[in-house]
Amino acid sequence: MERNKIKPLTQTQKEFLAYSKGIADSDLMNQERNFTQHRGTTVYEHSIGVAYTSYFIAKHMPFSFREASLVKGALLHDYFLYDWHEKDDSHKWHGFCHPRIAMNKANEDYGINPVEANIIHRHMFPLTPIPPKYKESYLVSIMDKVCAIGEMLNIRYLSKSMRIELGLD
Repeated sequence: MERNKIKPLTQTQKEFLAYSKGIADSDLMNQERNFTQHRGTTVYEHSIGVAYTSYFIAKHMPFSFREASLVKGALLHDYFLYDWHEKDDSHKWHGFCHPRIAMNKANEDYGINPVEANIIHRHMFPLTPIPPKYKESYLVSIMDKVCAIGEMLNIRYLSKSMRIELGLD
């Protein structure tokens, strides 16, 4: 089997793309492509990765998740729209402050429900001390860390077909 052969999208990937449509392809969300998150990964790619891996794990759990809210909250968990690497006093406490900034911007631009707000606002737990309230929030918080570690190690966690579909390759 050819290693670089592009495989068709799986059912889970198609479902994820359907849930993410409208946000992932919006002009506002696409601004995240201009900001680096971890080691050359853009905030956009990181957000997609966290959302997809969260959705993938949720689909394989023995209990149900609010899938639309899981994907929307995960896509918007880092929706702060600035370069936190810039030397600027306002970025000094980025790790602690960006969840609230992202939650407020997400609500302003997309309208979010309480589950989505909690996903965004609590995704930095335990760095921020108040724990998440919902299982969706815990899952996104965990996958945020998993994806960040993968990005630091230069591990690709999205398939070639997903990367092409999302305009990442």
